[in-house]
Formats: sequence, structure tokens, C-alpha cells
Amino acid sequence: MYKKIVNFYGISFSNIEFNDLYRKIQKGGILVAPAASALINIKKDRDYYNSLKKSDFAILDSGLLCVLLRVFKGYKVKKLSGYLFLRKLIKKLYKKNVTVMSIDPNGDEGILNYRYLKKFKIKNVISYTAPIYKKNRIIDKKLIKIIKKNNPKYIFINIGGGTQEKLGIFIRNKLKSKPIIICTGAAIAFLTKKQAPINPLIDKIYLGWLFRIIYNPRIFLIRTLSSVKLIKFFI
Repeated sequence: MYKKIVNFYGISFSNIEFNDLYRKIQKGGILVAPAASALINIKKDRDYYNSLKKSDFAILDSGLLCVLLRVFKGYKVKKLSGYLFLRKLIKKLYKKNVTVMSIDPNGDEGILNYRYLKKFKIKNVISYTAPIYKKNRIIDKKLIKIIKKNNPKYIFINIGGGTQEKLGIFIRNKLKSKPIIICTGAAIAFLTKKQAPINPLIDKIYLGWLFRIIYNPRIFLIRTLSSVKLIKFFI
């Protein structure tokens, strides 16, 4: 069964090719790419759940979710990970006369992300290091002032899942303009080689999780094992 929109627990996922999605996002809005390790928290973190529901676009980043949708629902799905989406999107921005804002978890990654984006000769790149936000109360007046001053067309939120989506909603609610807000978290770190050196083939065959474990077993082994709890939502 093929559907362009696939529903999971009230969250509508776009089940389309990158080029089709790229055309749709040009009108602005929030795009999210929730990983399985974050999706398992939607029952206990209602703010996170609501931020996913209120987003304009959600992509099928999780290979496990794709498999479960196929097995339990019979849906034919097109996995489009945050890594692959961001990789293709940044290539589209090559030499574009646009302003891009990168919201980063720390200064070091901010420098890496800025340098990576500038390699594509984007006219203006702004790096902003995010403070540590409260879990259930995202407020950042300084960020809103910078956004209003620079009016970026694209805002890449590169902080952790469960927080970045809430920040995206906060930004959207504070602006009259409608930028394209991309919540793909650490996806850019795969491009800068800050995280595991995966490539499109590894991503296509659903083995990104394995390379992350090999690269950083202390963090990603626990995260991957916890992701298995997603099966409960289908059973």
C-alpha cells in the first residue's frame, strides 16, 4: 500500500522523494526528522509530541520506523533520513543568494558547521550557539532578535532531538515571516565528520545505526537498544 502521507500515532510523515519535498518546503514551515530514540518518548513528553504534530513536514528518518510501518501496516515507505535530506538540501543551496542560520549545540561545532556551509558559497551564513534550554519551557529572546534582524530564509537547528522541535515551534510562533526551519539535529555532524563517517549507501541500507555504534559505542549502543521500545507502539 503506497501513501504520500503516512500516519504514526497522530504524526503525519511525508512519504515522498526529496525533490517533491524540496518544492513543498519553499513556502516555509518546520521540517522535523525524529529518530526512533526520540519517538519512544512521545507518550511521556507531551510538549515534544505536540511539537511533532504541529510541524509542517515530518520525514521518515528512522529505519526502524520504516520497517515497522511495512511489517505492521503494510505501507511502502521511502526512508529519507535527516542526514540524506540535509546533504541534498545544502547542495541545492550552492551559490544561492540566501541567508542561512545555523543553530549549534556549542562553539566548536558551530565553527565546523559554519565552515562546511561556507564551502557551498552561500551568500550569508550566521552561526548561533544555543544556550541550555529548559526541557518544557523554550524561550530565547536573543535568538529571535537575531533572526528578525537578519531574516534568514533557512534556519538549521542542529541541537538534540526532543528540544530542537520545541525550539522550532517557538521560533515560528514569534515571527511574522515564514522561514524554512529544518530540525535535523546532529545530521550535519555526519557531513562535517564530527560524528560517524557514514555515506548515502550506508544510509540507504539502514546501517547508519551500526556505524554510529562502532564510532561511539558508549552513547549509541544504549540509544539503539532503547529504540527497540518503538515496537510497543505497534503491538
